[in-house]
Amino acid sequence: MNCSPISPPIPKVTRLRPHTRLISKQSILRQIALGILSIGLIPTLTARPSLSAERLTLSYGAVSRSISIDSLETYAKTGKIDDDLAVYVEYAGKEQLKQLPQLLLTPIPLNAVQVSQFLYTPIGERVLADFGEVVQQESHINGFYAIRGALILAAADPKNFTLLNILRRFPSRTISINLARGLQIAEAFQNIVNQTQQAIALINKQSLDTANASTSDKISLTDLPRSGKYRWQKRTITLNDTSRNRIFPADIYLPDVSGFRPVIVISHGLGSDRTSYAYLAQNLASYGFVVAVPEHPGSDAKQLQALLSGRAAEVTSPREFIDRPLDVKYLLNQLTNLSQTDPAYKGRLNLEQVGVVGQSFGGYTALALAGAPINFKQLEKNCPSSPDKANLSLLLQCLAVSLPQSSTYNLSDSRVKAAIAINPIDSTIMGQDSISQIKIPIMIMAGTADTIAPAFPEQIEPFTWLTTLNKYLVLINGATHFSTIGESQSSGVPVPEQVIGPSPALAQRYVRALSLPFFETYVANQPSYRRYLSANYVNAISQEPLRLSLVQFLSLKNSALSPIQQHSAVFNSQSSSPPSLPAYGTKRP
Repeated sequence: MNCSPISPPIPKVTRLRPHTRLISKQSILRQIALGILSIGLIPTLTARPSLSAERLTLSYGAVSRSISIDSLETYAKTGKIDDDLAVYVEYAGKEQLKQLPQLLLTPIPLNAVQVSQFLYTPIGERVLADFGEVVQQESHINGFYAIRGALILAAADPKNFTLLNILRRFPSRTISINLARGLQIAEAFQNIVNQTQQAIALINKQSLDTANASTSDKISLTDLPRSGKYRWQKRTITLNDTSRNRIFPADIYLPDVSGFRPVIVISHGLGSDRTSYAYLAQNLASYGFVVAVPEHPGSDAKQLQALLSGRAAEVTSPREFIDRPLDVKYLLNQLTNLSQTDPAYKGRLNLEQVGVVGQSFGGYTALALAGAPINFKQLEKNCPSSPDKANLSLLLQCLAVSLPQSSTYNLSDSRVKAAIAINPIDSTIMGQDSISQIKIPIMIMAGTADTIAPAFPEQIEPFTWLTTLNKYLVLINGATHFSTIGESQSSGVPVPEQVIGPSPALAQRYVRALSLPFFETYVANQPSYRRYLSANYVNAISQEPLRLSLVQFLSLKNSALSPIQQHSAVFNSQSSSPPSLPAYGTKRP
């Protein structure tokens, strides 16, 4: 039966959700752009430029054609196609023309300070340099500074911060679009899309075939109630790790049940907080798990707010790759102390049976605690001055290349008996050599429409690197990087609806439905729950618009797929020289 918690649950807020399933080249590029916006990745100042753009020139080698920005504005505001624009209409599809006014005139919900703060971080400057290879000034000069100036100037007019106004603020009479370079980058993105779609088709077929071949009874949705039978209390504690000068809060969900209970730790992603997965914490607590949810102070919502308000100089510090797992270890140590001294905790926590679940940066945290160390050789190999632009998560992962290389980083924890990584970032910060060292049960969850940490390089291929006997790969078809994140109580960076994707409530339901039997089986040692960790079960609970698949084994060697390739040949052939950029993880003076 369902019981109400002792303390009131966090109120649910309904989100509008668009219906988007297909992963086309256009949609993936659009989602990438919106995804960059959603995690704080954008631009910066004031004062009107003495020059402003008048024409947009598209060049491919020696061939070039131009169009006036006035023509674009006229069409966007009135629908009228003048002679200048008419030349291009025959090459553009009806759908593209229909979308053009929205693309040009939709306001961007950021101000000049927020834009400026991000663009002066090392990650922001690398994004600018990458875009500057395609969007250039006259004489094919990298558009790094011009793009930054245009973005800042346009953002200074918050009511008119649109793509059209950004074009107008470009400090050059002509904006030159290097089509050859743009097509190279688009091809690299399309390669990842194609590779991902082939892998998705393989996994979906394997999952469905396994479910259809199952001789066991079909599992009904009523077999696992949405809430367990236990009431729970939420307590908030403040931890002070003086050895790292790190103070952070943690929410502890205590079920109203006697005896020592296993503990689950939830680690949030970059720019989130400890309430982002409150729905999961409450559900697990209702089934008798003690749930501990720390807030990582250097990579939480407050950090991004500080960046965007001018109180911080970077998206996050490279040190967070060390501090996040240490936060969890310190939390477990403090809970051990509390279980011996505080009556509220005494006799209630089994801290030798711990599970960890994390999303994105938290997914990395979970895998590190599970036994995958930082792979500095892989970082040096995959993090040149301009890494693979088809994988946005490398902007974050490559920050770690500036960490002091040390074998003394002890990030794993033997108390952790199983881990779930949702949309983890791990391909370069860990790589095959590190992932293969994990010995405990692992579940990796991936969203097929994730354009921040793409499913193939960050989840599907890393799953094949696991050598542990008990491993599970879950695909949520159509889910994005943000689908499983619940409503947060903090006023973080707004995430556009297009980035959240369709039916986040369904994606969150899947997280509850699979986390419970996984932790019951491998942390609470209840083998009767193992039958829910099957293709049969996920087929039973799978619904539109987010179909679900699960596999326990995957081979890419005998398929048309090959391991993901870093597109170094494409990305090192720059058409124009970007400004000198600082090394990853360093601050620009």
